Amino acid sequence: MNKHGVLYELRKNRTLFLMALPAVLLVFLISYIPMAGIILAFKDYRFDLGVFGSHWNGFENFKYFFNSGTGLRVTRNTILYNLLNLITSQLFAVMIAIFIHEMRGKYFKKVSQSIIFLPFFISWTIVGVFVYNIFNYETGTLNSVLKALHMAPVNLYESPSIWIVIICFFNSWKWVGYTSVIYIASILSIDSECFEAAEIDGANVFQKVFYITIPSISPTIFIMFLLNIGRILRGDFQMFYQIVGNNGQLFDSTDVIDTFVFRSLLTSGDIAMPAAATFYQSVLCFVIIMAVNGFIRRTRPDNALF
Repeated sequence: MNKHGVLYELRKNRTLFLMALPAVLLVFLISYIPMAGIILAFKDYRFDLGVFGSHWNGFENFKYFFNSGTGLRVTRNTILYNLLNLITSQLFAVMIAIFIHEMRGKYFKKVSQSIIFLPFFISWTIVGVFVYNIFNYETGTLNSVLKALHMAPVNLYESPSIWIVIICFFNSWKWVGYTSVIYIASILSIDSECFEAAEIDGANVFQKVFYITIPSISPTIFIMFLLNIGRILRGDFQMFYQIVGNNGQLFDSTDVIDTFVFRSLLTSGDIAMPAAATFYQSVLCFVIIMAVNGFIRRTRPDNALF
């Protein structure tokens, strides 16, 4: 039997393939079969004719998406928020991982890590309630404090630009603890003899961080960056929808592709145009991840995904 053939591999590793079979079937059923719905982006969908019976209309759905002015706006917002969230959350996660690693108190370190990790378990629905109760104009905590200090209340729901900061803050608050665990594990894998040798040579904490810790975890940073850059055009729907809701005053600065698609399906019932927006989103995600990975493969081959 050919030892390099497919049948030989299946027979040799049949137990492993059988263990993987349920996961493969699940991905096939949930992720691949529904891809047939992509054709909706190129059709004038009618409920009475169905997905495959509706008439083709070429790129008309894409033209409407962009000619209405919505396409460029939600694309800009999605890229802007994802870049800001990627930079802030990863930066804070690296900083917190380094701080926790440098702590000397065993119990204080564990308590600090647990407190920072706790927001990860809080759903965005609860976070949305927090945000509303903090910034509500009539009864919010912020304006209650301002009134107690005899200062004029502020209506942040009429200031769309400030929500860029608010959304980035709550995104980092929720995810930084989870992400920092990955970097803490990466730091712990560094050979302790490197730190001991640095101490003998008289290096201080900052020198050890900049010359040992950060260079050692840089492959992990690149991998996390690549994994997140692939979602640069996929906004966190739950975060945006629960924090902003249906407040039309904030749509220009907070509406992303995911919330636009959801709201379009609720209000218009037109399936074809949201399908075109989603298809456009997926294609751009693929192009971006391939381009960024290609650039990193040329500059730092060891840190590329493939």
